[in-house]
Amino acid sequence: MKPIEYEIRRATPSDADDIAAAHADSIRSIGPRFYASETVSDWGLGLTSDLYVKAMECGEAFWLAVGGPGGERAVLGFSSHRVDEKQHGTSVYVRGAAARRGIGSALFRVAEATAKRAGATSLVIDASLAAVDFYGAHGFEEVGRGEHRLQSGHLMPCVYMRKTLPPSEAGGRRTSG
Repeated sequence: MKPIEYEIRRATPSDADDIAAAHADSIRSIGPRFYASETVSDWGLGLTSDLYVKAMECGEAFWLAVGGPGGERAVLGFSSHRVDEKQHGTSVYVRGAAARRGIGSALFRVAEATAKRAGATSLVIDASLAAVDFYGAHGFEEVGRGEHRLQSGHLMPCVYMRKTLPPSEAGGRRTSG
């Protein structure tokens, strides 16, 4: 596989359309290996730029991997960090054409570092079946299984995962997480 050149940068609301496109591509290209076509279709519903703009307005931070083969400039994937009721969470989505090239790992490391700076002692995720191996490779452990309710109302199987973070070496503020 030929390497893809990319850079990671913080996303802004003006990137919301590109985030939505990368998110939808990831679901459509990777999801069918793990879910029925109806689930994949429902999973991608509602991925509009407004979703990401509102998340940013509520404090969720997004990072983009931007680049491509031959110097092309496209959003290859994204990661995010958010805090919900003192629980720190993250997500990573990579376009199918950019999968398994280290881009998702690089994006995750940025989100994890941000969580640590924010005082997180752990990260939680409701992982899709497509993402379980990825998160497992990054130190997450399964804590249960369940279902995520999609916008359509249908349920999608997921795996609840948690990663305990080592204490901050900087001695910064710590919160339960």
